[in-house]
Amino acid sequence: MNAGKLYGLGIGPGDPELLTLKAHRILTSVPVIAYPTLENGKVLARAIVADFIRPNQIEIPMPLPFSVERSSQPHYDIAAEKIALHLSAGRDVAVLCEGEPMLYGTFMYLFKRLAPRFPTEVVPGISSTMASAAMLGAPITFRNDVLSIMPATLDAQTLRDRLAGVDAAVIIKLGRHFAKVRTILDELGLLNRALYIERATQPNQRIVAITKIDPAEVPYWSLILIPSQTQPQ
Repeated sequence: MNAGKLYGLGIGPGDPELLTLKAHRILTSVPVIAYPTLENGKVLARAIVADFIRPNQIEIPMPLPFSVERSSQPHYDIAAEKIALHLSAGRDVAVLCEGEPMLYGTFMYLFKRLAPRFPTEVVPGISSTMASAAMLGAPITFRNDVLSIMPATLDAQTLRDRLAGVDAAVIIKLGRHFAKVRTILDELGLLNRALYIERATQPNQRIVAITKIDPAEVPYWSLILIPSQTQPQ
């Protein structure tokens, strides 16, 4: 029996109309789909494509912790083996991944565990970084500008060092780290350039002036964009 194929489906940041035609074709044809679930029980990935899921598809919810050490967590080992059972039985499996699978995506950790054992294909998706720039109406870079993407989970000194002198930057995974990030941006004179958005392209998307944000209410699914100061010609 031939092994099933593993698909890493980038399903975009939240708006189901941003799903690519290829991702839609695979999603609606595979017999098995898998998706991460949060500690609080919410299932964002499945919710994005809920209207496309067929009743006869097998579903594999994957409880995964949102931790900086999650690649070493046993949760991924458990999820990978559940998926491997279906692949070994000849069933294709599509793993849903918010945004872009290979850019801070949950699928990367499954890819490392399963791609050496089974045929695998990754389908790119629109990342929250690109979607947020579109929603904010803010061009990120011009000409020879360098874009830096960094997680807010970095320690304060590392974050400060990497933000100093950037052409343009995106700071992701804000959540409880927002106050630290805002303080650093203020210290570096970047606060006036910083644009805040949460849940980009989703029905509850929110764009607020960064100085008016309550740190206690900042969700994980939020980011700060610092666009380039270069003027287009």
